[in-house]
Amino acid sequence: MEPYLRTHKMEEFLQEKQRFGQLKTVNSCFTFFTDPDFLKNDIRVKPYLDALGALGDAGWYGIRSILWAADYELPKTATALRGAVLNEAGVILDCGASLQWEDGKKATFHCSFLTSLTMNITAIGTHGTLHLTDFVIPYQEQEASYTASAKPGFNELPLPSEHTVTVDLPQEVCMVQNIKKKGAKPDMKWPTISRKTQLVLDAVKASIEKGFEPVEIVN
Repeated sequence: MEPYLRTHKMEEFLQEKQRFGQLKTVNSCFTFFTDPDFLKNDIRVKPYLDALGALGDAGWYGIRSILWAADYELPKTATALRGAVLNEAGVILDCGASLQWEDGKKATFHCSFLTSLTMNITAIGTHGTLHLTDFVIPYQEQEASYTASAKPGFNELPLPSEHTVTVDLPQEVCMVQNIKKKGAKPDMKWPTISRKTQLVLDAVKASIEKGFEPVEIVN
């Protein structure tokens, strides 16, 4: 999802308890506008090809970004937000959900094929905030930025600081190189993270089907 170096730098900020504090809330949004041909013919809107629609496509990235911010701790429940948009075949074109953890953390995400391109994630801690506006595809291939603020309050309103990480290669190449560094033996981190992402995604879909009721996520 992210250029490796930017992800590493952001993880460092999230783990600095004095600057960021305890994670409390995450908001993620990945949407993009599609044309009538897409909505009619693309495999992502066909129930017999990719029945998860926008949730399985854009929603995957939103859920994964939330899990990343939460250090891949699974939430306890997922509750789909009312107002999900489905096509005539029952495939999701637009939806959102709220996630809740046992320790009180919460998150929301929105995914859609029907609204303007947006790739935002905001992680809010007790002391600091981390914000990205291009968490899926960086605006530029060889550099990526994020903003962070620490200990903001009404008495002191510090300007968010912007951090830019530069790389010599596009993020896809950096991703492959990072995988290759692990050697020939598969790194089981990624299948584990993918499974957790799918568990949350399935719970959101089940919540939509159950009339937007909370659904427990069981590992």
